[in-house]
Amino acid sequence: MHAALPTQFLPAERAELDTLKRQAGLFTSDSLIHQVMEAAPEVFTVLNQERQIIYANRLMRELTGVEELKAVLGKRPGEALSCLHAGESAGGCGTTEFCRTCGAARAILTSQRGQADAKECRILRENGDALDLRVYATPVSIEGQNFTVFSAQDISGEKRRRVLERTFFHDVLNTAGGVMGLASLVKEGSHEEKSEYAGMLEEVASALVDEIQAHRALVAAEANELALNIEAVRPGQVLNQVLRQYQNHEIARGKTLALVPDLNSPVIATDPTLLRRVIGNMVKNALEASKPGESVRMGWRVSGSVVIFWVNNPAVMPRDIQLQIFQRSFSTKGSGRGIGTYSIKLLGERYLKGQVGFTSSAEKGTTFFLQIPIQHPEQAEPPG
Repeated sequence: MHAALPTQFLPAERAELDTLKRQAGLFTSDSLIHQVMEAAPEVFTVLNQERQIIYANRLMRELTGVEELKAVLGKRPGEALSCLHAGESAGGCGTTEFCRTCGAARAILTSQRGQADAKECRILRENGDALDLRVYATPVSIEGQNFTVFSAQDISGEKRRRVLERTFFHDVLNTAGGVMGLASLVKEGSHEEKSEYAGMLEEVASALVDEIQAHRALVAAEANELALNIEAVRPGQVLNQVLRQYQNHEIARGKTLALVPDLNSPVIATDPTLLRRVIGNMVKNALEASKPGESVRMGWRVSGSVVIFWVNNPAVMPRDIQLQIFQRSFSTKGSGRGIGTYSIKLLGERYLKGQVGFTSSAEKGTTFFLQIPIQHPEQAEPPG
């Protein structure tokens, strides 16, 4: 008897190939069932008790990039869809810590307990794309064997529009409210106050333009249409600009934002506007997670051939949040607000060609980082 494979959620064991072929025959040999499922306007698969695919209709095969059933036979849904986490353990899809928060895994589990279920599922794929699915899992019994009919609707466009719209209107209306308030003070203030308020009004108006440009850049990035403007810059130059942008920001009120300089300041070739946006999102998230009186620190350090930008705050991130933090649509700030950390990952890795990650512990708080290859000074010099 073989020892059970390790798992952090669902069982890891799989059926043998001969068993899979016999199970698949129950569906492929019935021409009516086959025709109905092939003609269905949604992704349909049938899973055995080991959560392995024994039937996949045409739309499922198209979504996974294969032509024939045998290419996905025996795989689990996350493996067929190239889920980023499916290969992180020997047991595969359903057995990692991340799977505990997966809507698909939980819906399948409910189905295997005899009840139909529907959930939303967010999948980060190995190629960097993100899928938002609404999944349905329904138990069925054929010839005394129990299976799960698993179907999915791609709601990526719906979720993306909803999140972008809510985030855009939330951020822009907040900043526009600041513009209106300062405009009123300029109108009613004394001569000395008018001059002071006018300067503040200019800063807030500039922030409003920046918010609009940030959302325009994110929409372009999602559509693979974002154009880069590569320049040679130094880390301190970029972080000083971010410091000036956020140290007097509303979310920094009562908190301290500090820059920790490093003597080693290499040249990197990157898009400075996009880099400021990524680090700025890290800073915003850190400030929002901090309490009045606490400090957020940011800096850079050199490690071999890369420079690592980092932002630290004293709060510890709960484990369930850590498991979902880079997923589009996930947010700790309410429905429809999950864009900040997702955009850090999207912009930092797909466009800046860096690596994004984080650490979180009671001893050191939470630190987000972005590492970018160092450009040799002979190849590019910073402006000015």
